[in-house]
Amino acid sequence: MAKLQELLARKDVLMADGATGTNLFQMGLTAGDPPELWNADHPDRIRKLHDGFLGAGSDIILTNTFGANRFRMKLHDAQDRVFELNKLAAEIAREAADATGREIVVAGSMGPTGELFTPLGELTMDAAIEAFTEQAKGLKAGGADICWIETMSSVEEIRAAAEGAINAGMPYTATASFDTAGRTMMGLKPEDLAKVFDGLSQAPEAFGANCGVGASDLLVSVLAMEAQKNGFTVIAKANCGIPQVKGDHVHYSGTPELMASYTHLAMDAGARIVGGCCGTTPEHLVAIRTAIDSHNRGERPDRAHIEELIGPLVAPPREEGGEGRKRTGRRERA
Repeated sequence: MAKLQELLARKDVLMADGATGTNLFQMGLTAGDPPELWNADHPDRIRKLHDGFLGAGSDIILTNTFGANRFRMKLHDAQDRVFELNKLAAEIAREAADATGREIVVAGSMGPTGELFTPLGELTMDAAIEAFTEQAKGLKAGGADICWIETMSSVEEIRAAAEGAINAGMPYTATASFDTAGRTMMGLKPEDLAKVFDGLSQAPEAFGANCGVGASDLLVSVLAMEAQKNGFTVIAKANCGIPQVKGDHVHYSGTPELMASYTHLAMDAGARIVGGCCGTTPEHLVAIRTAIDSHNRGERPDRAHIEELIGPLVAPPREEGGEGRKRTGRRERA
């Protein structure tokens, strides 16, 4: 049995970790610099990142490998270092996890390539699978327990990343970012995520939502997925409030109290893995940990209750046939 399943068998709800970019910026990372190179150049800072999350009580920590695939690394002339950087990242996370004396899942973060699939772009399914397989093999070699596919938008890329994990002999989870009128940028609806894995030789250990535009929006996505989960474990990993640009700095509005309320609602909605994405610090995770440990699941919330407790949706789901909000640009795991 995979370690994630072992922990889920013992605990009703697991806590994932927080933001990579937000916290590394506080340690000196600058805009445009690839955090993945810090696995080699500043391993002590990556260890500090993990230690902060583990100290707050995380059961799952993600490796610093969100963009460590050949397509993203090519932007920094590091496409030949994919295996090395993923292996180093997993080793750092593994060492931090093992030092706690607790059972911790080391999850190998696998984010999008940043490329468009044919016919919209030049990326083929074979090339994407090859790239994700290379990344997954590095994560496995470094001691990761599972591949954590995250912040995805297209069905093709989710399936390609899953195939990459399977090729490397790794279990996997997958989360998408529903940030465009209740859908991903490529049009995937949360209630259809379970179908994405149909026909694959290996099903995910869990799936869900991460990032997006706010905790309220993510929780509504979780409600839709929970209704169609077909026995799978659902993940909720929301941004810490709403991003607010202040000069050259992006600040997230979420307080520890808001993240505690979000956690209660995520549990009531049925999520069994809860964490934070962009903007989430160890301080926020302490509040999430307390919320998990002290909360008994309550009545399933609806959209009105979610908005009453933690604020209105930023990008409400569009009516079928209506016009959705469009967004462009590359995502970063902040």
